[in-house]
Amino acid sequence: MRLSSLLLLSAALFAQPKSPAKFEVSWPKASDGRLLLIVSTSASPEPRSAVSEGLGTQQIFGVDVESARSGVIDGSSPGYPRANLSGIPSGDYYVQAVLNIYETFHRSGGRTLKLPMDQGEGQHWNRKPGNLYSEPVKIHFDPAAAASVRIELTKTIPPIEPAADTKFIKHVRIQSQLLTAFWGRPMYLGAIVLLPDGFAEHPDAHYPVIYSQGHFQRTLTSFRETPQAAGGRGGRGGRGGGVDYPYKLYQDWTSGRLPRMLIVITQDANPFYDDSYAVNSANVGPYGDALTQELYPYVEKQFRGIGEPWARTVYGASTGGWRALALQVLYPDFFNGAWVFCPDPIDFNAYAMVNLYKDDNAFFAKSQWKRVPIPMARDGSGTITSDMDDALRLELVLGTRGRSAEQFDIWQAVYSPIGQDGYPALIIDPRTGAIDHKVAGYWKEHYDLDYIMQRDWKTLGPKLIGKLHFAVGELDTYCLERAVHLTQQFLDSTREPGKGPYADATFDFGPGRPHGYSGDVFLPAAVASGTMQQRMMPVMLEHMLKTAPKEADTRSWRY
Repeated sequence: MRLSSLLLLSAALFAQPKSPAKFEVSWPKASDGRLLLIVSTSASPEPRSAVSEGLGTQQIFGVDVESARSGVIDGSSPGYPRANLSGIPSGDYYVQAVLNIYETFHRSGGRTLKLPMDQGEGQHWNRKPGNLYSEPVKIHFDPAAAASVRIELTKTIPPIEPAADTKFIKHVRIQSQLLTAFWGRPMYLGAIVLLPDGFAEHPDAHYPVIYSQGHFQRTLTSFRETPQAAGGRGGRGGRGGGVDYPYKLYQDWTSGRLPRMLIVITQDANPFYDDSYAVNSANVGPYGDALTQELYPYVEKQFRGIGEPWARTVYGASTGGWRALALQVLYPDFFNGAWVFCPDPIDFNAYAMVNLYKDDNAFFAKSQWKRVPIPMARDGSGTITSDMDDALRLELVLGTRGRSAEQFDIWQAVYSPIGQDGYPALIIDPRTGAIDHKVAGYWKEHYDLDYIMQRDWKTLGPKLIGKLHFAVGELDTYCLERAVHLTQQFLDSTREPGKGPYADATFDFGPGRPHGYSGDVFLPAAVASGTMQQRMMPVMLEHMLKTAPKEADTRSWRY
């Protein structure tokens, strides 16, 4: 088929007449929230677990409901990947509905917002405790038929049991006074703490702390005291390449092969996302201050951290990579080194494949005669699996006003000023792709980490010498290497006369490596991921000892 014919067919799929069909969904109690309907070609997995940005996604629609006991999905309801009900071919499908329930917040400053608060699951609407859902049912659907399908939400997702402490793994939860004041209701911060071997036997020892940054984790899955049975799943929580990495970490942890340190994982899920991005934000709240003034000092006091800047490092990948760099740059006197792996965009000239400062539209690269879709994600072979229009439309279906609890909406919530309606100001119109350059200017001054380093280097640079370490794949799934290259250009330029002090930063670009690359191109991905702590801790130890003050405690914890 000729390309022109394919384009006409694609346009026809998204420009159908409004379908007369509708789905009428009801539930027992009046609620606020986002009503979601999933239409799937398969019963397994459940439709609510089969929506993604990838090529294998199923179809989803969404509408807001307020103080309602019912809602309707019809031909005017926005959908993804097909824009509306008219785009669904006639056939047999499995359908399921979910109500993502919103809580009302009376925030400081007089703002009243309705948002989907995390309930311990890490901001996943399809498994959030308290959300209502229906059993999947098989139907025959014809978009041209004026038929109504009735669905009742008869099930409630149950609460999640708190994770249990072990000898080595401890779970901390404190109420944050800073965040409580901002949100107008009790708000909590948590941490997962991995204690060093011999912690109880050496009560006089105080330890350096490694702050691991990333997405919400209920508990630590990369550490296990017993071996997993053969055939367990791969990845950080199981076997990868035939090696049981969580058990291997336990073996290395208790054998004396690793430095005795505390590893602390932050839990800061909030009404906008599964983590806060670890900075102060007009929309999300003063999380940077809450972490460095409340949570981290509490953890260090509770578990005998040394409590001095030379004895703290920070690291993370992806979202965690951005957090690690932001904490080091914005709190340079608190941390003594950041290991930054495949970070979210750290220079908004390279917001993935978009330049927020120069481009007018985030969906299409335009010229006098052409309009080309801008990619958002690619697989390991370089095949494009999602474009920007795709990604932002999915988030709009999941939640209006930046309430999808997904990637672009959290960047917007963290980086934007408060909009006129009290919700985050739009940086990109999710319907047209138009970029608001006034909002982009606000982003630049507050959260463009490369720009902030350049702007403030005379005073900031002396505090960052030798502390910044980067690794990213040259075929990053989300094109994140572009921003790291721009950052390298600046940090390397500080070697030139008159531009110092010299940053002495390190960079590792993995040829052909996708998202998740954390350095050492000679290691297979599973090995690199499974041995992150074993690779990083000796390097961090060397840096800490090299930079420790003369009077520092460098002995009590090295038993």
